[in-house]
Amino acid sequence: TGFRHTEAIAAGRAKIAAMGEADDFSVTPSEDAALFTDAGLRDFEVVVFLNPDGEGILTAAQRSAFERWTQRGGGIVSIHADANADRNWAWKGDMMGGAWFLNHPAPPVQFQQATVNVVDTEHPATRDLPQPNWVREDEWYNFTAEPENVHVLLKLDENTYDEQDGSAAADDHPIAWCSNYDGGRHFYTALGHHGHYYAEPLFRSHLLGAIHWGGGAADGE
Repeated sequence: TGFRHTEAIAAGRAKIAAMGEADDFSVTPSEDAALFTDAGLRDFEVVVFLNPDGEGILTAAQRSAFERWTQRGGGIVSIHADANADRNWAWKGDMMGGAWFLNHPAPPVQFQQATVNVVDTEHPATRDLPQPNWVREDEWYNFTAEPENVHVLLKLDENTYDEQDGSAAADDHPIAWCSNYDGGRHFYTALGHHGHYYAEPLFRSHLLGAIHWGGGAADGE
């Protein structure tokens, strides 16, 4: 219901489906919120929120069904703009560690190369990344707060790009994190704005590790 990341959604759907074919897990792409019922979610181990944006995406009943699914051990992988989706959902805000999308640098520096510090070098979503630092381009998000009660996986080195967060003060700037939340597992990465990023082997490894971890197929803190 908000800004549509058209290229990223199309590319992400194709690449995640290809991951499933290669790793022997089934993938069901859908934009039908009516699937968010107890029966509709029952057969899924992981739900990937691929760049949803805006408000009113899920109704109160659909949110409640998703919360129950999570409490039964569901895994959640949230990508990029999901930090700006259904912000009036208190349960989701708590799951995100209280960190919602605030802004990103404006043109002409909306997309910049920056250094990403790999905080956890053993997690399935990060262990294949260059260590200790990963240099890449993206649309780098600023958040309303630093996430709390989460395990930080990646941080941005704010000295390597023009942050434009409205404050001269430096912060840790987590950019990917995970947590055990309400009986399930939640992973969030702010990476993934452009469609061509999904062709990057390292970014695909990042997402595949998150899916494996979310589904309980791979251990990680």
